[in-house]
Amino acid sequence: MGRNIRKRRSPLAVKVTAASAALALGGGGLIWANFYASAHESNNDAWGGNRTKATAAQVATISCPDVGQKLTNVPDKARTDVAGELSNLDRQITEAYQRLATTRDAQTRDASFVQNSILQPLKERRQNILDRIKLEITRVGGTAPGDLDTLANCTGTPADQTNAGGQQQGGQNNGGQQQGGGQQQGGQNNGGGQQQGGGQQQGGQNNGGQQQGGAIGGQAGNGPVAADFVDITKAQANVKAKPRQARNASRGTFTTRCGVNTNKNHNTDNVIVAPGVKNGAHHLHDYVGNQKIDAFASNDTFLQGGSSCQNKNDLSSYYWPVVRVQDGSQDFDQNNDGGGKEGNVGKILTPTSAQIKYVGSPTGKVVAMPQFLRIITGDAKTTTNGLANANAHWSCTGFENKVQLTEQYPICPQGSKVVRTFAFQSCWDGQNADSANHRTHVAFADANGNCQNNFKAIPQLTMRLVYDIAPPTIENGQVKNAYAVDGFPEQLHKPSTDHDDFIAITKGGLANKIANCVNRGQNCQ
Repeated sequence: MGRNIRKRRSPLAVKVTAASAALALGGGGLIWANFYASAHESNNDAWGGNRTKATAAQVATISCPDVGQKLTNVPDKARTDVAGELSNLDRQITEAYQRLATTRDAQTRDASFVQNSILQPLKERRQNILDRIKLEITRVGGTAPGDLDTLANCTGTPADQTNAGGQQQGGQNNGGQQQGGGQQQGGQNNGGGQQQGGGQQQGGQNNGGQQQGGAIGGQAGNGPVAADFVDITKAQANVKAKPRQARNASRGTFTTRCGVNTNKNHNTDNVIVAPGVKNGAHHLHDYVGNQKIDAFASNDTFLQGGSSCQNKNDLSSYYWPVVRVQDGSQDFDQNNDGGGKEGNVGKILTPTSAQIKYVGSPTGKVVAMPQFLRIITGDAKTTTNGLANANAHWSCTGFENKVQLTEQYPICPQGSKVVRTFAFQSCWDGQNADSANHRTHVAFADANGNCQNNFKAIPQLTMRLVYDIAPPTIENGQVKNAYAVDGFPEQLHKPSTDHDDFIAITKGGLANKIANCVNRGQNCQ
């Protein structure tokens, strides 16, 4: 189910972007650093500074209900078609956001422009998709949610209400998730991700973030902003102690060495949420492990993919959004969908190390992961969804046991490196390798490490990615040489949108070997 994203420009937008062409960094499509420039604004800074006369309520991004998360009971026979329609919704949001980004001049002239020319047409197009989703579900005997029609409406979110790190007071993390192999206290909602006001000082960094008129900074004009960064040496310690281990805890570990993607295995697909849809992720992923994962891979082809892992029985797919440094450079995908065309710009960074480790449960033994189990941890859409499913953790070497950040990127001191850490859901419903919304078949353990609702403990996948990144600088409320995780363009590159994807694919009895190693308390690889 391939598709192309069509970019449409109004006459005013053409005038704006044509005037901006000389400053475009490598030609990266429609979204450039100065797409906010208009006849009523000045912009002499490629990082989004010196804007004048725009209103604080200027719409920064588009917020739409995440329909996929509401669909918890889709019949198997309808899931492929429904997934395709959900991808169409993502494409519509991308197109609407790009229209928002390239019509700033028209917006300053007409206060109703966003509602009449962007949001209302988007609502009508979304309703058509929702009607098709209902049809796909009912034609195979399923029942569509009764409130599906209420999800058609989208809103424009002002700059000072985007999830810009304002909730993270000096490094408080979202729900106190524990990293490095401990049990996850994930999923707690931390206020829905709305920033109140702005301008407060967080850990010594400016947390106003939004420039005059709500411009959202970044090399591509869609973030990150100064509020998205904090000096980790000034952040408050927030890492909680691990749950106490019971007598029959599974204390072992299993480490699989799969490299750091030095062979540049990338694509902008996501076979879990958008099978058969090219560019279904709208951002670029690093892939290690299985080497043949794309939108068109399937259970029938997974075992033919080969592996970057040293243990060739590990054909699992481990993939995550790339990190880029926004230093004015561009990469190979500057003119591609999912890359520069959708605001994912800058030099792609390869991790210096990637540790993939399975750990046990503090309360008992684990069962082996089922073949083809799919897990997504975190939420790529927290800017509009809020933080209920956020599971992003950012830190620096030397600080990981003290500070884990969800809503801000760390500025690390000299000699320290940036660390992304993930601890996946470690409880499984015992039946399903996936679920309609890709979440309800797995869950996090509770605060004591116990699985609820008769779920079974499985080896917990943990990942630790380390990057050598020159520290960004904050000058006059602007961040320069920022780094950011790739994401959907309307999500503004917020740190909380970080996420990780996994498909369990093994042969030679490896799934049982991992579980047995963990249960016996051994450290294996």
